[in-house]
Amino acid sequence: MVCESLLREGVDLVFGLPGGAILPLYQTMPEYPQLRHILVRHEQGAAMAADGYYRASGRVGVAFATSGPGATNLITGIACANMDSSAMVCITGQVARASIGKDAFQEGDTTGVTLPVTKHNYLVMKAADIPRVVKEAFHIAKTGRPGPVLIDIPKDVFIEQAEFEYPDEVDLPGYKPTLEGHPTQIKKAAKLINEAKKPVILAGHGVIISRAFDELKDLAEKAEIPVITTLLGLSSFPETHVLSVGMPGMHGVAYASLAIDESDLLISLGARFDDRVTGRISSFAPNAKIIHIDIDPAVIGQNVKTLVPIVGDVRRVLRALNKQVEGASHTEWLDQIEKLRSEHPSLRLPDNTKLTQQFILKQLSDITKGKAIIVTGVGQHQMWAAQLYTFSEPNTMITSGGAGAMGFEVPAAMGAQLARPNEVVWSIAGDGGFQMTMSELATIVENKIPVKFAIMNNNFLGMVRQWQHMFYNDTFYATEYTGNPDFVALAKAFGIMGLRVTDKTQVADAINSANDHDGPVVVDFVVDPEENVYPMIPPGESINELVEAPDQLAAVLEANPDMMPPS
Repeated sequence: MVCESLLREGVDLVFGLPGGAILPLYQTMPEYPQLRHILVRHEQGAAMAADGYYRASGRVGVAFATSGPGATNLITGIACANMDSSAMVCITGQVARASIGKDAFQEGDTTGVTLPVTKHNYLVMKAADIPRVVKEAFHIAKTGRPGPVLIDIPKDVFIEQAEFEYPDEVDLPGYKPTLEGHPTQIKKAAKLINEAKKPVILAGHGVIISRAFDELKDLAEKAEIPVITTLLGLSSFPETHVLSVGMPGMHGVAYASLAIDESDLLISLGARFDDRVTGRISSFAPNAKIIHIDIDPAVIGQNVKTLVPIVGDVRRVLRALNKQVEGASHTEWLDQIEKLRSEHPSLRLPDNTKLTQQFILKQLSDITKGKAIIVTGVGQHQMWAAQLYTFSEPNTMITSGGAGAMGFEVPAAMGAQLARPNEVVWSIAGDGGFQMTMSELATIVENKIPVKFAIMNNNFLGMVRQWQHMFYNDTFYATEYTGNPDFVALAKAFGIMGLRVTDKTQVADAINSANDHDGPVVVDFVVDPEENVYPMIPPGESINELVEAPDQLAAVLEANPDMMPPS
């Protein structure tokens, strides 16, 4: 019933790891060769790979795990998918019904522990309910604001017999996502756009999820509005376009944040105004009227006061809105932004002989012409990838945004590569995050998945070290890795091509060699350990406290002593 239901939902790929409670399902898998199973080395890898698969393809990712530790190992990946609106269905085994609540071997309250990090979850107590539950789970996962749904099935339910009846439709009276924007609100939004002198678009993940690439471009070009993209909105708008401004916020380019600060209208498309974008709420976009378009009504007005809220699917709302938006010219405003760009260039590469992450990522962008799929972990390398990789193709940036989960870079890249097998996937990894999930290299070899890994190896938790330097008086504690493996030897132990780069002159050759190789590659870039990410708006502060270069830090801290902890 489970396998047949998955096939009815168009599933052909599953990530999982078997165990006692879910074994009845696995024993049925040989009867369904249409369901390709990827045997991961850790259940976190299954969840994150399913997440990467969804983000790259738009198709619901599926993960299997057994009861107890199998299910709890999924949780970080589920939480990541929940924060970033990734459609995923996780199916877990559970102890037999009579043993639930009896502290049986490998028992865990899976629905209880996943309740806060799933869009919905189920404990199935009758085999006859399986088809309906699977149908509902996929519907909930992929409609409205996408998210993860978990189905927990006791072992004896797996082996119970019942008639298989797959429903044609779901019947969920309390679940009716709003897809079309309200006509009156759209009319108000169009009026504000037509009257604006200094408008900006803030393009978020909702543009990518709804595949509103053309509609966003139409709005930007028709009304001549500069486009600023959030971290998860990167690759929603081509960064080669004259109207592209870049990423704002804590580690965004200064001129993007300054453009928001000086704008008179901010049009948010599928972005939730998280703290990394806004900084101090009271100082965010002080002169701007705000239009907020999002499919999730809960995020509208959650952080930033909105003048015109529009609940609906971004693509559908933009199609209606664009018909009412008049053609416009904002030459003076665009010139003003270009002046901000020249006065606050932000992306100046360090002028030294050291091998830096910034140099590597700029080289990678140039060599791949901004067309590779980039999957990152979390930390300094993530921010530099966001700043320096010029995304020229839609939906090519995949990263853990809301949860900020280190270790995402390995399994999510695996999932993305399986979703788009004919494209080049580069995983940009920190040496810390890479070691969290590097066991999935075995999965990658086993399944011939040709991901290219760029390890930014500085022997530090780089972003933690940077914060300890900037805000904790250089109190470096529990930050340095002194026992890192030889990553090239490690790659070879897995049967993967390994390369080491220690000098700027070797970077281009290494990237080209990896691109030319038809299998997975690990490139160990031994980088400057003291390189810091700039610009930076300190946490909880505003654009007025922007630190654009190291020599500005002391002055900002002196003017804002509350940023420093008590000595």
